[in-house]
Amino acid sequence: MAQILKTSCSIGNLGKRSSLLRLQEDTTNWFAGMGNLIKVLTRDIDHNAAHFFLDFENAQPTESEKEIYNQVNVVLKDAEGILEDLQSYRGAGHEIREAIQHPNDEKLQEKAWGAVVPLVGKLKKFYEFSQRLEAGLRGLLGALTSTPYSPTQHLEREQALAKQFAEILHFTLRFDELKMTNPAIQNDFSYYRRTLSRMRINNVPAEGENEVNNELANRMSLFYAEATPMLKTLSDATTKFVSENKNLPIENTTDCLSTMASVCRVMLETPEYRSRFTNEETVSFCLRVMVGVIILYDHVHPVGAFAKTSKIDMKGCIKVLKDQPPNSVEGLLNALRYTTKHLNDETTSKQIKSMLQ
Repeated sequence: MAQILKTSCSIGNLGKRSSLLRLQEDTTNWFAGMGNLIKVLTRDIDHNAAHFFLDFENAQPTESEKEIYNQVNVVLKDAEGILEDLQSYRGAGHEIREAIQHPNDEKLQEKAWGAVVPLVGKLKKFYEFSQRLEAGLRGLLGALTSTPYSPTQHLEREQALAKQFAEILHFTLRFDELKMTNPAIQNDFSYYRRTLSRMRINNVPAEGENEVNNELANRMSLFYAEATPMLKTLSDATTKFVSENKNLPIENTTDCLSTMASVCRVMLETPEYRSRFTNEETVSFCLRVMVGVIILYDHVHPVGAFAKTSKIDMKGCIKVLKDQPPNSVEGLLNALRYTTKHLNDETTSKQIKSMLQ
């Protein structure tokens, strides 16, 4: 009898243990299920965050946008003229070579100096424009990252400011492309500085010295020494904006950039959105803005745009670029290859690296 009782107790204990295990398993499954559901929901929220049409062609400022919009517009209306001046910049290479080869020929020295001084005036204008552009960008960042709205809400609500932000990025990439392919800029400015220094030593009055004093010449020299000077100006301005606004989480700024990249990618890969573009130039504008904002994000974000934790879908963005006619995007792919900061980090996946090879 005692043996039977003992056996039945053991069976009872086994039953209890089995029930407990089943309960524990059910609870684990329930939490796992809920976790998966939450993952799906948040993934859909993130995915849909960029699913709106940003009207780069027709966006007009609302009353609340007008103050910042008008300030930035004063800067942007000069952007096309700056690009035209840079595109037509031929340099004084011939005159400089002649002057260097015949150092004792005063006429050739004067001719070279006369050719370089007005060009340095142009370079000064480009540099001063970069300072105005920096101020405009910081005004836009202040408006597009302020609380209580999220970056997505800002970009959707304040489309005219988002369009201006895109125009600044578009200008920046175009300026830097032109500068990179024009070695005359640095050669002219180096000759100007060397000649000016020699004139000072010999106490020769220099026409044009008043235009660019020594302090300004130093700052211009640093600016033109950069491979992509406008991009460097924007990334420095964005970093400075973050450091000066300590009450604003850095994510507000980087999320604004990543959302803009996502919006451009989604508009380019979604036929419904793309069909709403009325100007064929809007596609290349969108592509350039997407690349510009990726590069800016990569310079400003602590781990960059290529890490797994990045909020930019880099594979998707590169695929969108590669889906375009090859000749139209090679410059943009090169910009990702050579002007980003974190592409060659160990945290960048081999797949992304091979997509950009």
